[in-house]
Amino acid sequence: MALVCRPRAQLSGMLFSLLGWVLSCLTTYLPQWKNLNLELNELEIWTMGLWQACVVQEEGGMQCKDFDSFLALPPELRISRILMFVSNGLGLLGLLLSGFGLDCLKIGERQQELKKRLLLLGGMFFWMSGITVIVPVSWVAHSTVQEFWDESIPDIVPRWDFGEALFIGWLAGFCLILGGSLLNCTRCSAEGLPSAVHLAAAELQEQCQRLETESSP
Repeated sequence: MALVCRPRAQLSGMLFSLLGWVLSCLTTYLPQWKNLNLELNELEIWTMGLWQACVVQEEGGMQCKDFDSFLALPPELRISRILMFVSNGLGLLGLLLSGFGLDCLKIGERQQELKKRLLLLGGMFFWMSGITVIVPVSWVAHSTVQEFWDESIPDIVPRWDFGEALFIGWLAGFCLILGGSLLNCTRCSAEGLPSAVHLAAAELQEQCQRLETESSP
């Protein structure tokens, strides 16, 4: 049963990791990290991301303006930019390493120990990538909550709220960690038969059939 479930678990781990990496890249560039609804004009919704601020109007669509200076951003947004780039890079490395370590890949089929190490290293990169996504997203969410409930700010001042990008980022981190865990679990489970063993078994079976044919009257 373990030999049958191992390729499926590896495939599931790669699919979850790929989904998490795509969502992480999407989170990096989405401008909906924070949302702001104006009570004076309910037809406008202001959004803020890591790169630009946008205003969404029902009649005029979306208009965005890039931030002028990196140093002028709040600390959580500056650090989030860096961490999201690190997460995307780690996720890409995890995909490359884990891909070469899959059992279904014929490349390096006689170097099973190397494939196991690549699979383990790829899973660890996915873990680090998932954590690196969750940290900036949670940091921005925490600062948003603190500002929302700050009693020193007058009630008439609009408050920022969670944007859709934060939830996508949390989902991305969960998928990356889950995918890395599945890959590492398959690495620690019972080993699948390498291709060389399958070839030897096939040759042995052919020899047995040949001997039976020769010995038969």
